[in-house]
Amino acid sequence: MINQHPHVRFNPLNQSWVLVSPHRTERPWQGLVEDTPQETSLPYNPSCYLCPGNARAGGVRNPHYSGTFVFDNDFAALRPETPAGEFREGDLLLARNESGRCRVVCFSPRHDLTLARMEVEAIRAVVDTWCEEFAQLAAQPNVRAVQIFENRGALMGCSNPHPHGQIWADASVPDGLLREVTSQAAYFEKHRRTLLEDYWRLEISKEERVVCANEHFVVVVPFWAVWPFECLLISRRPVPSLLELTAAGRHGLAEILRRLTIRYDNLFKTSFPYTMGFHQQPTDRNVYPGFHLHAHFYPPLLRSATVRKFMVGYELMAMPQRDITPEAAASQLRALPELHYLDT
Repeated sequence: MINQHPHVRFNPLNQSWVLVSPHRTERPWQGLVEDTPQETSLPYNPSCYLCPGNARAGGVRNPHYSGTFVFDNDFAALRPETPAGEFREGDLLLARNESGRCRVVCFSPRHDLTLARMEVEAIRAVVDTWCEEFAQLAAQPNVRAVQIFENRGALMGCSNPHPHGQIWADASVPDGLLREVTSQAAYFEKHRRTLLEDYWRLEISKEERVVCANEHFVVVVPFWAVWPFECLLISRRPVPSLLELTAAGRHGLAEILRRLTIRYDNLFKTSFPYTMGFHQQPTDRNVYPGFHLHAHFYPPLLRSATVRKFMVGYELMAMPQRDITPEAAASQLRALPELHYLDT
């Protein structure tokens, strides 16, 4: 019944609310219409900074890699050699130096691929690379959190269409992760079960917001989703990081990533843009009870390949707002085939 009226929904992971306005899907659109994204068709682009054998913007030449390829970002936002330092003026002005490391992960030597266009075994190699990088970065004494993410498409600020993601290692725990650490610990203290295990079990029993699932992972449009086709990928087993996945679990992750991203592309028959990132427990050697591995997918598209959602006005000043209900979004995604539209 709430789906028929404006209402607010609570996000237990970050303790925030979102306004849902189902009736607004009927409003006419006279706003910005984006250009249709151009599909990349070249398996090798001689001007691409990430293709094998090419020189990057900083002058370093890539090796002729045949699988995944990882390197330190030439224009890193965080640097390991940053010295400690702090600036404070009363209770209003506070800043401190932040050290860290930024890595780039090329998923494939093929310039024309995306996760949706890669085979499961190739995505499994990406998952293994994520695990290796996470383990190496987490072992460094000055690293307290490791963020694995991918910005896909120009609408999400991606400056290069070559299939790649990034890994940032921080000397402090970022706010977004810290809020989830706190919420999950409080839930575990109260229930002695993880918040996300209880949540995925609830969603499986209801089915209405489940997009796809396998033996190891469940993908849902969360009850509290902000972005129109936002998805939450949750491990069935309550592990705190990628490192605790079994070999079968890593393969299951590769398989579910392919199934979800194919659905995204099939939705509007376009290479679907999104920001995706894994949330894993902090790496400062403390114990984080109740922390449960998951990944967020935040895609900007609203009605078509050329109409996107903007976070402005009320959303910036008050709280996020969405028009399409999570149930309707999940239904659309769930109904899509798992064969990529370019392969039909």
